[in-house]
Parts: sequence; C-alpha cells; structure tokens
Amino acid sequence: MPADYFRRAEKSEIFTKDQPLEVDLGCGDGSFLLGMAEHHPERNFLGVERLLGRVKKVCKRAKRGQLDNLKVLRLESRYTVEWLLGPGSVSRLHLLCPDPWPKARHHRRRLIQQEFLEAVHEVLEPGGEFLFKTDHDEYFEWAEEKVADFGRFESLEWPEEAFFYPKTDFQIQWEAEGKRLQGLRLRKSQASPT
Repeated sequence: MPADYFRRAEKSEIFTKDQPLEVDLGCGDGSFLLGMAEHHPERNFLGVERLLGRVKKVCKRAKRGQLDNLKVLRLESRYTVEWLLGPGSVSRLHLLCPDPWPKARHHRRRLIQQEFLEAVHEVLEPGGEFLFKTDHDEYFEWAEEKVADFGRFESLEWPEEAFFYPKTDFQIQWEAEGKRLQGLRLRKSQASPT
C-alpha cells in the first residue's frame, strides 16, 4: 500500500531491490504477471487491479511461488499511471486486453486517450516500452490513431517470438474462440525528457 495516494511514489518505495520495474495494468487473474515475475527474477513487477478478489488471488499465488519481485496494487489503472508512479520509474508498461468500450458513446471511457499517453510517456524511463494488446479491431485502430496523434513514441516490430511473453487468461480464451490479438510495442526515445 502506498504511504500516500496523493503524491508520486519513488521506485524505491515500491520495491527495495533496485531492479527494472515493469507494470501490468489490469492484471486480472495474474497469469501473465506471475509468469513474467517467475521468468525474470532480475526485474520487479507491479500488478494493478481494482477488483479485490483478483488481487487476493494473485497475492496468494505470488506468496506460494515465493515471488518477492511481485506486488499487486488495488487501484484504478489510469490513476496509478497519471498520479502515483514517479517520472522515469517504469521500464515497461503492459496494457493487455483492456475493456474496449465498443459503443461510440462510451469511447471516452477507453484508457488510451491523449492524457493517458502523456502520463505513460512521463512514467517510462528513456528507452522504456509501452506494450498494448487487444482482440478488438476497432479499438486497435483507435489506439494506433491516438498514438500517431501523440507522436512521441517510436513504433517497434513485435513478432511473437521476439521475447518471453506469457499469454493472459483472456488471450487464451479468445484464441480458443478463433479470435486474433493485435499489439503495439512503443518505445520512449532514449533522449526524451520526462
């Protein structure tokens, strides 16, 4: 639990071990987060999830697996990025299969908006990456357009075999239904000011 929800947290306040920090927004049942933390003990992982039942489940599994490089924060994703994480503190930020809010009148609720992209850019360290996946074609196009309008990320290739990247529970479910996921891999310039 953050000591203060009304100021930006230093990376050292989240984890005492000084390692690169990766954040999984909307970590769900934690399958992706747990897989990453187990595979990369040299990195710290913060899962963000608003539903208490999911948070408890992930924490229990992390404790059972003795993953001291993993913590879960019960909070809204947008608030965490815009108000809690410190500038330049995150090496990778993952947003996997978020609610696409498909109805036009609900598009304002989508997480990927200009203000959110500005906050993501601020919390990423120089060279840090923002990774986004969705099964919703229209939301993917929306995200591409918002990122292009923002104009401060470099788009990178993201072949499936590029690096270890476990599947989320939603991804496994949707692929079983024959749906495909599309992804954006974006990098903050090495020279970018926060």
